[in-house]
Amino acid sequence: MIDRTTKLRWRRNFRRKQRQIEDISSGAEEQLDRHFFRRLGRLYEVRRFVISWILLVVLLLGLTVVQTRALGSYYQTVSPLAGGIYTEGIVGSFTNANPIFANGEVDNAVSRLVFSSLMTYDANNQFVGSLAKSLTVDPTGKIYTAVLNSNLKWDDGKPLTASDVAFTFQTIQNPDVKSPLFSAWSGIKVAVLNPTTVTFTLPNVLASFPYSLTTGILPKHILETVDPSSLRSAPFNTTEPVGSGPFKWHGVEVVGDSNETREQHISLSANNKYFAGRPKLNEFIIRSYRDEGKMIKSFKADDLTAMAGVQDVPDDLQKTLDLGQYNVPVTGAVMAFFNTTKDPMNDSHLRNGLTWATDEKTILASLTYPGVGVNSPFLHSMLGYDSSIVQRPFDLSQANNALDASGWAMGADGIRLKDGKKLTIGLYTLDNIDYANTAHFLRDQWRKVGVLVNVTSLNQSDLQSVVSDRSYDVLLYGVSLGLDPDQFAYWYSTQAEVTAQRRLNFSDYSSKTADAALEAGRTRLDPALRVAKYRPFLEAWRDDAPAVALYQPHYLYVTHGTVFNFNERALNTPSDRFANVENWMIRSERTTKK
Repeated sequence: MIDRTTKLRWRRNFRRKQRQIEDISSGAEEQLDRHFFRRLGRLYEVRRFVISWILLVVLLLGLTVVQTRALGSYYQTVSPLAGGIYTEGIVGSFTNANPIFANGEVDNAVSRLVFSSLMTYDANNQFVGSLAKSLTVDPTGKIYTAVLNSNLKWDDGKPLTASDVAFTFQTIQNPDVKSPLFSAWSGIKVAVLNPTTVTFTLPNVLASFPYSLTTGILPKHILETVDPSSLRSAPFNTTEPVGSGPFKWHGVEVVGDSNETREQHISLSANNKYFAGRPKLNEFIIRSYRDEGKMIKSFKADDLTAMAGVQDVPDDLQKTLDLGQYNVPVTGAVMAFFNTTKDPMNDSHLRNGLTWATDEKTILASLTYPGVGVNSPFLHSMLGYDSSIVQRPFDLSQANNALDASGWAMGADGIRLKDGKKLTIGLYTLDNIDYANTAHFLRDQWRKVGVLVNVTSLNQSDLQSVVSDRSYDVLLYGVSLGLDPDQFAYWYSTQAEVTAQRRLNFSDYSSKTADAALEAGRTRLDPALRVAKYRPFLEAWRDDAPAVALYQPHYLYVTHGTVFNFNERALNTPSDRFANVENWMIRSERTTKK
């Protein structure tokens, strides 16, 4: 029990402390009133002084922040990091990864990533060795010797040797295999000298032969037991490929319940045994789409890192801050090919008239990218190009003279007539923005000289049917020319025949002078001599006007953010964008500059 005395003492102490607190509070209020509230009114008198100090402090803080950020960017840089998954969208479908059968954008992309070739193109589009460390030709110009790099491996760990190289090209030569490359390898003897050396003996000198060695090499230890007639449908091609490229096969997934929604996802992983070193990316996924609209939708949803071969970038995507657009030139040409065996295009006067009437500069200006003009069957950068032997330049007066000479007289309504029939031609082309614009410019330009043009734009599949049947008067199309001037496939008369394997002579052009020059040019190794041999071909092509050369196409590659080490150099084929894919990177970090 607490006695009464203790309680009284506690009560006195509590009251004393209470009075002390009240005194302190009262004193604080007095001091606050004296030193703050009474002086607060004076601030108005010194307001400019106070505001100046406040602004000075704010300015100093702002300058400090700006300087810190500036110094950070000066002393730091963005450095790419290895790793990550790269997902690329392509319009098309996957059917075959085997490089001797691959056909179409998707097939060629997968084949290029999974398989390596003897020769390839570097970051500057120079022809260089890949699996081969050297390629030499003997004095006769007929025997080529390729020496392989040492310690080459397939992605299953087995050694890659000269026997695999010989097996690949001998397989192409087997008629039962039915490879589209068969005719290019006809008559060539392939022999193994030792595990790292293989020779190719040609029946005749062929200056462009080395460019045939960019085909992917196949593994003999896996495919030698497969019946050649069954090779095209072997599981190796679609579910079990083994290659030596930068990436190895992981799997394929088909998404979608109908043809309209169907997509294929081909998954590839970094090949640790790749001879040039493990790729920086961990995985590479290719997603195929039925049409560009679906691919763009996936890109907007951030399902893709990149879109390959886009025709045009929608306006709403153009506003995306991290959008990367690579307009890559292609070593090819877009031309209006005249069907020289079909009336009325079998008249050289008419063809020359249409060439005179074509204003290439206006067409170039209409392109969605900076265009490079073409005025010859050779590109400006190609060996043998001669600026003094090019197609007829734009001149409406000359165009009308040539058309008059063809017997087509100008009618009262501005349309040319012959035997009571109006001069009407059908122009077919691919259904995309640049081809469509070009086709309509040609229609309008040729209309000025009295020619009616009916333009038909088709998808790739339907256009191929028209090309096969040769049911066009004019075909507006692009062809891949490559680095070498050997354009035998596009202009030699036999390549127009129905029996020709690829039948790439779209003009069905036939000229004894051109044939002789094309043969002579491709069978000479000396550059100066080749140039001289090609001159008659260029002259015949100019005078016969089997086509109007228009411009060098571009390949549009669109990405989310930066793809480090992606090279915007000229491509010979779209899949050549992967020339240095092992060095691509998409991740980054800030590091201090050294």
